[in-house]
Amino acid sequence: MSVDRFERALLLPALVVFVPLLLGPIAVLLAESLKPYEGGRIGGTDGAGLTFTNYTDIWNPSYAHYFSDTFRIGLIVAVAALLLGYPIAHFVVRIAAPRLSKAILIGLIAMLFLSMIVRIYAITMTYGPLGPLAEVSWLFGIDPRERVHTEMMVIFGLLHAVLPLVALTLIGTVQTLNPRLEEAAISLGAPHWKAFFAITLMLSVPGILSAGIIGYAFCISNLVVPMIMGKGFVVFVSNLIYFRFSEVSNFPSGAAISIIMLLVSLGLFYGAMRFVANLWPPVKPRSR
Repeated sequence: MSVDRFERALLLPALVVFVPLLLGPIAVLLAESLKPYEGGRIGGTDGAGLTFTNYTDIWNPSYAHYFSDTFRIGLIVAVAALLLGYPIAHFVVRIAAPRLSKAILIGLIAMLFLSMIVRIYAITMTYGPLGPLAEVSWLFGIDPRERVHTEMMVIFGLLHAVLPLVALTLIGTVQTLNPRLEEAAISLGAPHWKAFFAITLMLSVPGILSAGIIGYAFCISNLVVPMIMGKGFVVFVSNLIYFRFSEVSNFPSGAAISIIMLLVSLGLFYGAMRFVANLWPPVKPRSR
């Protein structure tokens, strides 16, 4: 067996798991989304033909703010995680002493194992209307009883969950960069800040964009944080899907929203990956 055939054969176990466990449920969702729904029953009506009503209903303007809140808040959190995570990664790899670097890594990894529910309620008790740091909102002119404060709490909750993941991803990115490139630029007379931005940061851009995509995907698909901290004022698409399936048993509508969310997300991430590939095309090895 040639090397190419052997490498392709290694994909078979993954495909055996991938096809039935992922593509199978998606196919069931697609079939359910085409069924008509009658109030008072669970799920769609079998044998009543197919309909696109569940998809056309999503064009109602009332759905717009669900998608707007999901993608807007997710983008804010992803950008904030990158702005906070890259300095952490650079400090751990290039500046911190070995013991301090290990301590920060352990802390970031430990946060990933901390229960999401524990984090959410800890933030709520700290920055909520009755929390010891509730006055922080008033410093920015935000009333804790307003919707803006609820959005801020959702952003804090998502950021608390995404930041460790983004920082750990960026640590791997910075570790792959050769520090001698920046040292060479400094030795040739470039200021430290210019060498950092022109060499280290620019070479990190593919990893930064990849970490941003991972963080953004985690945010827009999150269910727990907006459900608990949103308090009904901030509702993500994932929450809407959950309500349709669990609260009103409207499986066709929930399935249609799921399919639309899947297609929109795939389109966004495919466009982002193409953007990265066009700006930084992979280097092909030279043929001997």
